Amino acid sequence: MEAAGRAQAARGRVPRIDPYGFERPEDFDYAAYEEFFSTYLVILTRRAIKWSKLLKGGGGVQKSVTVKRYIRKGVPLEHRARVWMGVSGAQTRMDRNPGYYQRLLQGEQSASLEEAIRTDMNRTFPDNVRFRKDAEPCLQGPLYNVLLAYGHHNHDVGYCQGMNFIAGYLILVTKNEEEAFWLLDALVGRILPENILGAREPVQGQHRPAAGALQGAAAGTGL
Repeated sequence: MEAAGRAQAARGRVPRIDPYGFERPEDFDYAAYEEFFSTYLVILTRRAIKWSKLLKGGGGVQKSVTVKRYIRKGVPLEHRARVWMGVSGAQTRMDRNPGYYQRLLQGEQSASLEEAIRTDMNRTFPDNVRFRKDAEPCLQGPLYNVLLAYGHHNHDVGYCQGMNFIAGYLILVTKNEEEAFWLLDALVGRILPENILGAREPVQGQHRPAAGALQGAAAGTGL
């Protein structure tokens, strides 16, 4: 009974939805989570202070042994978008191509590409409250834009199932669809092995097996 009471109390203190908008599952162990963070929070705070000192001044993130070591230990949520943009080269690419993302969205469109992307909209993170149609704002619109722009930007890849989850996660982190587009460009265009997403035909289907590899590579880069 005592353990059940602690679990119930922890459930009342720990938010049901995590910082990224994901609902915690019914069998989530709130008590264990709270106990873990009661000690781990000290480590996270210490790392956050180090990152704040490193990024002080608002300049760009420069690759270095120190930055690599910090990334391997984890980037605090509040600094994640800026660090990812810097170390991946996405920030440089975006700065050198002002207006490019908007031009991709305003240019001639492809009905087959649009249909392939729309098919996966409601399948993207069904356990995330921010991607639901009744969310305010709903992130399905920015996600659609990022995938559509990337499909026109990289004709060899276009769109394949699984990319919606990667782009969706990038949007959750950056809270900025243009930054998410450039991070997707960095990941698929330069960080992943060249042959992981080769020429595709049709737009949707050929690269379904690559979806898992895409997500694994995203985690393996230290992003």
